[in-house]
Amino acid sequence: MSYTFYTLDVFTDTRFGGNPLAVVLGADDIDGSTMQTIAREFNLSETVFVLKPENAAHTAKVRIFTPVREMPFAGHPTVGTAVLLAQLRGIAGSLVLEEGVGPVPVNVSELDTSAPFAELFGAVMPVEETGVPTTGNVAKALGLSPGDIGFENHQPALFNAGNRFFYVPVRSRDLLAKSQPKTGSWDLLQGQEGVGIFVYCKGEGDGVDFHARMFAPRSGIIEDPATGSAAAGFPGAIHKAAKLSDGSYGWNVAQGEDMGRPSLIALAADIAGGEISAVQVGGRAVRVSRGEIEI
Repeated sequence: MSYTFYTLDVFTDTRFGGNPLAVVLGADDIDGSTMQTIAREFNLSETVFVLKPENAAHTAKVRIFTPVREMPFAGHPTVGTAVLLAQLRGIAGSLVLEEGVGPVPVNVSELDTSAPFAELFGAVMPVEETGVPTTGNVAKALGLSPGDIGFENHQPALFNAGNRFFYVPVRSRDLLAKSQPKTGSWDLLQGQEGVGIFVYCKGEGDGVDFHARMFAPRSGIIEDPATGSAAAGFPGAIHKAAKLSDGSYGWNVAQGEDMGRPSLIALAADIAGGEISAVQVGGRAVRVSRGEIEI
């Protein structure tokens, strides 16, 4: 059997930037074990398999795999798959993708361009979790000093918005560039990094609100160029530090710069009654290749 696949670069409008993604179409009769094998063969941060939706009112059901495990939700696969399906089916506007966390609404616009824009609406709001490792252990795991961690009211925190991430603020852009996952010290985190560590700093008047990197060696990803699922939980860390008033907020988050794959994530959140009531994660995606995979 042969299956059509596409690759896209996501959270960018430029080929060979952003986060690469493979999407396998018509995957209804591929079992989960084979999907995992295919994802390992592509060896990208995620590979998506598109199936018929369980609810006929939805666009598709998708299963998302890293090279080592299946994910209930991921941002750049959702954005990239929505753009691809909208292009192939000519259905700009509202789509719904069935994922492990439930139905995920996505809005696709600018379909007549080479890099349409897609914005997903978070199915799960960021929830803070306990068990944050000590600052000293966090610093060792990233090759930094304890004094490098934190700025203003931002301190390390765990949030889950479908996937759990460990959000670690650092004091400067230079320190962000210096950060590296020190796998020999990774066990000091006591498994509390969740899917990975999202390290971030403030922008420096460059039109970017935050610069970020995401390390996930235990998921087979040393560094990810753009992590939409981590962005979906990021408003939790921002709100915890800034105590945002009720209203709507938006941030530009740059990622992938230090690995030569610059990405830009459009992040938005609504605050109501002091709590996060809505999260949107958006970005562009551009098609790179099309092919057939034999099974």
